[in-house]
Amino acid sequence: MIISRTPFRITLGGGGTDLKSYYSQYDGFIFSTAINKYMYLILSEPFDDLIRLKYLGTEEVVKRPEELKHNVAREVLKSLSVDEKLDIVSLADLPAGTGLGSSGCYTVGLLNALYEYKNEYVSPTILAERACDIEMNILKYPSGKQDPYMAAFGGMRVLNIGRAGSVVTYSIENLDLSDLNDNMLMFYTNVQRQANEVLYNQSSRIFSNDKDTIKSLHNIKDIGIEILEAIVTKNYTDVGLLFNEHWKNKKKTSGRISNSTFDDIYDYGIRNGAIGGKLSGAGAGGFFLFYVEKNHDMFIEKMKCIGLRHMKYSFERSGTRIILSE
Repeated sequence: MIISRTPFRITLGGGGTDLKSYYSQYDGFIFSTAINKYMYLILSEPFDDLIRLKYLGTEEVVKRPEELKHNVAREVLKSLSVDEKLDIVSLADLPAGTGLGSSGCYTVGLLNALYEYKNEYVSPTILAERACDIEMNILKYPSGKQDPYMAAFGGMRVLNIGRAGSVVTYSIENLDLSDLNDNMLMFYTNVQRQANEVLYNQSSRIFSNDKDTIKSLHNIKDIGIEILEAIVTKNYTDVGLLFNEHWKNKKKTSGRISNSTFDDIYDYGIRNGAIGGKLSGAGAGGFFLFYVEKNHDMFIEKMKCIGLRHMKYSFERSGTRIILSE
């Protein structure tokens, strides 16, 4: 049995500039952090001669990955030339479609587990790039570089993305970030969504040279760099204010990112003590992140009154790991 554990992530700045439609023209910048919520991929060898895949559904095929309906699992198995009998089970601390990088976690986690199965060591860079190739080039998903890289490397991390797709990444280390962690409060909206729909819309706007969308993404990149500087210098109040500016610009990149319900939730959070915030990932559901400097318990109760569930978490230094191999 082999078990891989891969962390989810929270985007701190630059979200959307990791899409090929953007970085291929303007360079991308991402500032993100892994958190201690995980995707688990479990591999075992069954008694029968089947490849058995268990996720939200269950699939059984006879040693032919090509027959799998789960797009990512099928292409990962094909890319590594794995057609042995296998049970593959995925479990996660958080629901899919909530804006914290579940797709990238699945792809990287499955790759990591299968490389362990094949007794091959690969670097986080290879894991990330192989996952990007599967999602972006083979499956043609409108996903970006962030999720595979954050899943593979973990930590609080900067990604500088060149126009040819090359990624230079480094981690933010040796900082006591406990106050920042305490002030960044996460709340589940109880809405799961397909990020691809939002990302397709956003990418189509970029490809069609929509000036407002491109200007907003330029602003988001600049704000992301400012958020990085504010965290490194521990000017945390500025982080909250910059989140607010980020959210204003993010909503301009696609009409599907927010709606009147989410706008009302955001305004309610600001009225009750948040300095700033945003919806996680592509938007349109998932988790709200609010930056709140004081009266945390009161703020949590206020959000609970409108049906939002608080999620406790902490920053995670590690990327995908093999936690069992026997």
